[in-house]
Amino acid sequence: MDGQQLVARVEAALEDVEALPDPVARRAATAAVRAVLDLYGEGLARVVELVDRPRELAADELVGHLLLVHGLHPEPVRERVARALDEVRPYLQSHGGDVELLEVGEGTARVHLVGSCHGCPSSALTLRLAVEEAIARHAPDVEHVDAGEDAAPAPPAPALLQIQPLQVPGTAAVPTAAAGFAADGPRWTTLGALPELDDGRPVVRAVDGQAAVLLAVGEDRYAYRAACAACGASLGDAQLEEATLTCAACGHAFDARRAGRSLQDPGVHLDPLPLLVGEAGVVRVAVGA
Repeated sequence: MDGQQLVARVEAALEDVEALPDPVARRAATAAVRAVLDLYGEGLARVVELVDRPRELAADELVGHLLLVHGLHPEPVRERVARALDEVRPYLQSHGGDVELLEVGEGTARVHLVGSCHGCPSSALTLRLAVEEAIARHAPDVEHVDAGEDAAPAPPAPALLQIQPLQVPGTAAVPTAAAGFAADGPRWTTLGALPELDDGRPVVRAVDGQAAVLLAVGEDRYAYRAACAACGASLGDAQLEEATLTCAACGHAFDARRAGRSLQDPGVHLDPLPLLVGEAGVVRVAVGA
């Protein structure tokens, strides 16, 4: 059972506790939950003290979130936010942008997004989504991302697992974890390492019911909706030479590194999708933005 399923079971059980009609039973159940949290928190604290490399222990998503719940995460939140931005910076730069970390405090990370691909209306959206998603994965205890930027804002990307309080009426908040994405937020899909990209050909994959074309240009990875912006044909048979993607149907050429800009018509561009490369080269792509 993966972390999301385990968190969902905990959330369902805690909702049942909140719904108990008997206040005595509610207090007893809440006390039991708090005692279990204290027990496992103390156990986790001793594990962190015994291991030689606690940061490696915290690298596991579920374990890292449990350490956050108990205030035991060995890496300061600012370092985790900075690492998230370093991870996503090559993607931002490939789309003509960059990000600067201003400050982290009181559950908020203030960043400044700079630059965007002029003439590409979806560029600013993809940049902000990528930044917010990266911070959400590395620092789920950051509740808000305040992104000053040069372009229009985008809706926030929730974390895979968010630390939230359970509030039972008449009791103190009990920290726990909540899972899931907002219904109107971006939907991230894990596609794997995609070793076939190393062959230098476009790869089309279904991402949340939509066709996406994945490209490898050097060490970088890019994702676009798999429809030619000039003729609407699928880009599954397109030719990729260095950073130029050429539609097999109409011959229109696009710059894969620069948000899919047309090389013939500056007013035409492909529709880029946010893409992040995680550990072991695992590719994640978002749609619904």
